[in-house]
Amino acid sequence: MYFSQKIKMMKKTIITFFLLLTVAIGYSQEKFDKWPELKSFHSVMAQTFHPSEDGDLKPIKERAGEMVTKAEALQKSTIPAEFNNDKVKASVDRLVTGSKELKKLVDSKAADDVLKQNLSALHDNFHEIVGLCQKGDDHEKNEGKKKEMNN
Repeated sequence: MYFSQKIKMMKKTIITFFLLLTVAIGYSQEKFDKWPELKSFHSVMAQTFHPSEDGDLKPIKERAGEMVTKAEALQKSTIPAEFNNDKVKASVDRLVTGSKELKKLVDSKAADDVLKQNLSALHDNFHEIVGLCQKGDDHEKNEGKKKEMNN
């Protein structure tokens, strides 16, 4: 009897996990749909960063210029109103700067570990932007409420 209860609990846990994962993926997709340039940058990032995790730096060496172009397009694009704040803008600016720095490193034939480290930092920067675009984050509103409560 105890064993069957354990199996039922495991099934519920697995189902719950996959439901939450589906919602999270759907929400991330929604952000990308609202900001096509973010989606376009993500495409290049995913196709260069993930191979680098396995030691394959050929994609970033071949596509560093494209990454700069996509980052600049992101910076010049109209940020959707719900994501448009100083923190997002600053993070996008850092993404452009980081992309250009990575391109210079690729062009100068920097060591693979240096390229990997810089690409990883750029990947983190990209995920910072995605995190700042969380729906309902209302971070600035929450900061305002904290200030009101402290006064």
